[in-house]
Amino acid sequence: MAAPEQRISISLSSVVLLVLSVPLLALLWQLRSLFLLLLIAVVLAASIAPVVDWVERYRIPRWLGVVLTYVAIAAIITGVALWVGPTVVEQIQRLIRQVPVSLRQIINYAETWIVSLNDERPDLASELVEKFIDVQGLTRWVIRSSQQLLIRSYGLTTGILGGFFSVILALFLSGYMLADSRTLVKNFVRLLPQPWDDRIAAQVGPIGNRMGSYIRGRVLVSTILALATTVSLTILGLKDFALGLGAISGFTNLIPFLGPILGAIPALVAAISQGGWTVLWVLLLYVVIQNLETYVLDPLLVGTSVGVHPLYQLLAVLGGTQVLGIIGALVVPPWIAGGAVLLENLYLRPKLMAERRRSRPVNTPVETSGVQRQSSSPMIGDGVMG
Repeated sequence: MAAPEQRISISLSSVVLLVLSVPLLALLWQLRSLFLLLLIAVVLAASIAPVVDWVERYRIPRWLGVVLTYVAIAAIITGVALWVGPTVVEQIQRLIRQVPVSLRQIINYAETWIVSLNDERPDLASELVEKFIDVQGLTRWVIRSSQQLLIRSYGLTTGILGGFFSVILALFLSGYMLADSRTLVKNFVRLLPQPWDDRIAAQVGPIGNRMGSYIRGRVLVSTILALATTVSLTILGLKDFALGLGAISGFTNLIPFLGPILGAIPALVAAISQGGWTVLWVLLLYVVIQNLETYVLDPLLVGTSVGVHPLYQLLAVLGGTQVLGIIGALVVPPWIAGGAVLLENLYLRPKLMAERRRSRPVNTPVETSGVQRQSSSPMIGDGVMG
């Protein structure tokens, strides 16, 4: 007996959906810059929301609280930039000019080491260096690689001017989200079917709290480490680079896991020019900073705000950096933290509760009927006796 033939049928609606998905994906690709701005705006709004809520408690209109909060933050940033900005820029420029000198010193150390191993041909070290190492080319590669990492962060916009307006637009969007957040959330959840509208609406608060606490914790950790790095490098004799290296360390420490490593590279470049034990002391300093961040500051100030395994956090940082550059390394982890709230509250917790209900012992019908007979007999007997 021949096996029945299996036919694959495709409905007209599936064909239409497939055809419409192509221009839809093309449209989404063209709007990728807008999606990036929305990602940044949501993170900013979640970070500043507690301050706006605190201002609103004093019967100040929410829109005015948003304006006052942004003005205060802008005033603080402007004051700090005017106070230390020129010195930081000058020291970073000096550090860039120091890169070829440090590379040349590394090569000199390598030549000395090779000569000590081969006394018969002292010119062998110079020949090897000239043949295999191009100092100027290596310097240009280091600078070009750093520039490419920064350019990739602005690759979704149109240059520096476009990036500036993108930041302004992201601030404006986040301010609008804060000022009218309740209406925005209400209108969004109305698009969802029952019972998902109520479920998603209940998760907006926890998602915002987790995303905001993560960003606030990282900013506080980075500020503490920037100050500690500046003071420590000044003590170690790198006073001419301490403030610039502290600013670099504070910025890079916004990126979890990779931040201290990225911040240590320019510090080691500056330490090589000092020679002696300075390089070892600077390396030891950044090892201490790495452990201080990992085992003290992060658990204390960031805590469990992410709610994601460290491996997944690292993958989020690497993936965000690959796609969006430095901005991705800053923006993607809080979104992963927000997604973890949905996964935990809408899937894992209900799944665990359902498993617990299934594992509870259920009384058999015989036992239940026996209990009913035992409880009902005295009542009947009482009625007869009465």
